[in-house]
Order: sequence, then C-alpha cells, then structure tokens
Amino acid sequence: MRISKMQKVLLINEWGLAEVLADGVTDGRPESRAGGLMDGLDGLTYALAEGESLSLVLLVLPDAPDAVINLPVQVKMDGPNSQFELHALALAGERQKVNVRVDVEHPGPDARSNQLIRCVAGGESRIAFEGLIKVLPGAIRTEAFQTSNNLLLSEQAKVRTCPQLEIYADDVKCSHGATTGSLDEDEQFYMRSRGITLEQARLLQLRSFVWPVLAQIEQEDLRASCDEQVSRALATMFPRL
Repeated sequence: MRISKMQKVLLINEWGLAEVLADGVTDGRPESRAGGLMDGLDGLTYALAEGESLSLVLLVLPDAPDAVINLPVQVKMDGPNSQFELHALALAGERQKVNVRVDVEHPGPDARSNQLIRCVAGGESRIAFEGLIKVLPGAIRTEAFQTSNNLLLSEQAKVRTCPQLEIYADDVKCSHGATTGSLDEDEQFYMRSRGITLEQARLLQLRSFVWPVLAQIEQEDLRASCDEQVSRALATMFPRL
C-alpha cells in the first residue's frame, strides 16, 4: 500500500487566523488534503484515512501586545497505517494570551501519532496547553506520544500545561510528559566566559529550544524564512527577561 505523505506549515497571527505557508504532499504527487480542514477562527480539523501521513507544523507568533489566540486542533486517525506528526511552537510576551488545545482520537488499530509542543512565555503573558490522546476500544497496536516543553522568561509569565491520556485498548504504546523551566544560568556563564554577551547567550539558548520544531519544515527556503521570523520574535523578549 502506498502512503500519501503531506506536510502543512501554518503561521498563526494575532487574530487567530492561520496563514498557510506550505500545504501539499511531499512525494511528488498532486496535493491531496487530509480530510476536512478549517484554517481560521474555528480551529483545525483533520481526519486521516488508511495510509495517510500528515506532518503539521504550527508557529504561533502573536504581534499585538494584548493579543489573545485560541487554537483548537482536532485529529481523528480513521484508518490503519495512518500517521500524524505535530510540531508546534508558541511564543508570547507582554500581555499576550495563547491557548492551544489538541485532541487526537484513535478509533481503530495500527495508527501512530506523535506530538511535540514547545512554548516560550515572557513579560506578563499567559500560555495554556491542553492535550488529549484518546485510544478507543479495538485500537490495538496504537502508538501515541505527546510532549510539552515550556520556558518562562520572567517571574510574571505563566504557562499551564495539561497533557492527558485515555486508553481503552490493550497492546498499545502511549506516553505523555511535560516540563517547565527557565534559561540555564550555568550555560550562560560558560558562554560569557568564552566572550559571548549575555544577550547573545540567551538567544542561542532560545534558538536551541525552538529548533526541534523548525527543523521539521521540509522546504529549506521556508525553514530559513520561519527561522528568521522566530528569531526576530525572540529578540523582542529580551528587554523583559
């Protein structure tokens, strides 16, 4: 059976609208959407049929100081041998609020999903992530994983993360995990002893933190463009560190 491989790269702006940066298959065939898609205020909805593989990269980069972004993502693994990869990055500063909710449902056997969500909060911002993986009865041989990593850049910033698993089938491999921390001052000291300024050291740490998401963008020119946008957004957070 031939697998239809697709990648979507979405940039979420301050109004919660999704700008599609890349959308299509990656195996040289014409574009084939995975189920129904809503790029807008209602969120993102996908249903993956047998053999479909979707790689979704989300970049949440609000601009307005008081921006509020609510982003629900719903994915249903409808067919066997379907695969879903989510790599998401959310940045928030000043008084911005970002809420991301991801629901992945496995109703049948032999499907795989993997999620990596990384958030950076500075200023007085608030970021919330809620994720649910639901493995229904009969969804044997499911593999489903979810990881949430978060960085706080100020004492006023807050991140709330809530990964969840509901498993109603046997013979599955599932896990979830979450971490929240701050920039490593020992690393900063080491870099400064090598002649790197504190601002440069912090930026290097942040770029290292966000890179696992950006690295998933397959188009080289698009990856470089997104890297530049993210670096500019990170640099604006330094006065609030």
